Amino acid sequence: MAGTGTGTTRSPSPERGAGAPSAEQALLRAGQALCERPGALRELGALLEAADPAALARLAAALGGLAAPPRREQDGAEPPGRDAALAAVAERAERVGAAFLLLLQKLEDARSQESPVKPMPKRVLGHAFIFAVTHKEERPWTTARSRAVAQEVLERLLRTAGCASVEEFLQGKEGDEDGRFGEVMGILKQELTKDTWKRNPASKDVFSWSLLRVSRPWLCPHLERVLPPALLLSDDFQEENKVLGVRCLHHIVLNVPGADLCQFNRAQVVFHALYNHLYSREAPLIQAVLLCLLDLLPVLERCQRRQGQGRASSSSPWHQVLQLLLAHMEAEHRLALRRVYAGTLPAFVTRLGILIVRHLKRLERVILGYLEVSDGPGEEARLAILQTLQCTIEHAWPRMPCRLPVLLKALLRLLWDVHSERGPTPEPVRAALLQEATQCLILLDRCCQGQVKVLLAGLHSSCEENRLQECFRKVQEST
Repeated sequence: MAGTGTGTTRSPSPERGAGAPSAEQALLRAGQALCERPGALRELGALLEAADPAALARLAAALGGLAAPPRREQDGAEPPGRDAALAAVAERAERVGAAFLLLLQKLEDARSQESPVKPMPKRVLGHAFIFAVTHKEERPWTTARSRAVAQEVLERLLRTAGCASVEEFLQGKEGDEDGRFGEVMGILKQELTKDTWKRNPASKDVFSWSLLRVSRPWLCPHLERVLPPALLLSDDFQEENKVLGVRCLHHIVLNVPGADLCQFNRAQVVFHALYNHLYSREAPLIQAVLLCLLDLLPVLERCQRRQGQGRASSSSPWHQVLQLLLAHMEAEHRLALRRVYAGTLPAFVTRLGILIVRHLKRLERVILGYLEVSDGPGEEARLAILQTLQCTIEHAWPRMPCRLPVLLKALLRLLWDVHSERGPTPEPVRAALLQEATQCLILLDRCCQGQVKVLLAGLHSSCEENRLQECFRKVQEST
């Protein structure tokens, strides 16, 4: 990245001392002159023939620094003259990309001539990868031409490394731990600290793009490197960064063994970071957090079980999250958030099982309130709440008879509203609502010893609406 590349090109490496070979100095000067002299690329190609791997690594770092996006202030603020600086970066990236293509071609040619084949210089491949990922997507510092060059660099890089995909490049081949993700993270390390990650606008993109392509079991050895940057992103004040950080944390939770997450209270740290986000009012962030919690809480539960605690404790994370979730759902009026909350509620009820009885009073109020209000043509919230009610009946069936009058009234009102309203709701959605509500009636009847059939007998014979008659018939015929 910029910090790494700039620092590398000012002076010879400390290990080489002040008397570095003139050939290496000429190589670095040719790399720096790419953006100044049209003939510098030809000079660079000639000098590459005699360069050693250490010199090539320093050249790759210098090239990456030349094409790095303009540095921001420490708080992420843009510097003056931003537009001109961005245009200059895109132009430099085209020339730097051409140099990387030349460098990779030389490495590929050298590998094909060696017998046996020597290992590729990982540092060079790491810098080329970071350059390609920095410039391949549409960003303020890229143009169509620079993106095309970056994509070509990425394709040439995979061919040079003998890899069929980016995943194979980062992880290594099956049974081979020689992936390049560790090298990439080593280069990015200085750009992903608390004081530096906002200064380079590309660092978070390269980190997240790479991380999401490393899966189990290859991610676990890099846990100490990837967890702190993901937590930093999720703790930012900008929603975009929060969502990106939570998605990175979710990927880590899914692809690192629970035993490793439990070490050093890592799972607890991630839980507290996610739990604080539940007070947010932004639907995309809440959705990302709830989905991550559903996968993290079982891991945290196993950690606590080893410590003598468990899900049955009223202070367990499961109960903490559901209690806060229901409190927010009960008072929420924004449709986007209501859909997100309702969409994850069935999973929480299923995971808690019979222990959901601790939350039945508030859960009942939430179910009744959400069934009364339409949330748009898709009716996502209503459908999810009906699924929640079904899960609740299945797991807490001994507590249902005393709630039968209230639940039956709400379901019958829903059936009538769905049938009689002539709004924008598509017919398939109406049919789904009727089907799910009917299933709730059938489940209620089973756990209430046939009371629902008795109460609906009169309606079944007197109702003149065919669709409602069909719903009542299914309840009467259920066993």
